[in-house]
Amino acid sequence: MYKPIFGALVLVLLLFTSCKEKSVYIKIETDKGDMIVRLYDETPLHKANMMKLVEDGYYEDLLFHRVIENFMVQGGDPDSRNAPAGARLGTGGPDYLVDAEIMDSLFHKKGALSAARSPDQVNPERKSSGSQFYIVQGKPYSDIELDLMEQRFGRSIPAEQREIYKTQGGYPSLDGQYTVFGEVVAGLEVIDAIAAVERDRNNRPIEDIKMKMSFVKWKDN
Repeated sequence: MYKPIFGALVLVLLLFTSCKEKSVYIKIETDKGDMIVRLYDETPLHKANMMKLVEDGYYEDLLFHRVIENFMVQGGDPDSRNAPAGARLGTGGPDYLVDAEIMDSLFHKKGALSAARSPDQVNPERKSSGSQFYIVQGKPYSDIELDLMEQRFGRSIPAEQREIYKTQGGYPSLDGQYTVFGEVVAGLEVIDAIAAVERDRNNRPIEDIKMKMSFVKWKDN
């Protein structure tokens, strides 16, 4: 069902070789404000894929189709463009998946850009959707809550990550499950604004929240 992604991504990596020594930033324009996202060099397949989609205008006027307050905001379904009110969304995407690039050092703090995917039952390799992503809102956690998570999931949360989860917030229970491939470096308040909107029983915003993406120079670029 899904075509191999490697050939296309190799081409994209070659096209964007000049970006290797610079961080790549993308502006996500929305009806609630703009966010600046830095793509991680540590996840080259996801970085190259996102760059190719942005270059092609793939995300133009797509919706944030799934919004859950204190959790995340999700978009990137091509079926959401001009979707009628009330239509259930979330299954669309290109005809390929991206190999997982899950690593302990990239975690679900507030503002983390992560790839959506199908559940383990049908996707044991945890490959990512070719286009759908989510941006973490989450919430701050106490030491007690984080201790309980460590016990529940059988893994420790590094001290630096723990401090971020206590202050900035996030959603640590997703760590190790999905590929985190970037982060919001400006416009964190936009996540809060999107997450707070009224939504239907499928967590789709009642009023459409469209996105536009473009490359932008930022800070060290």
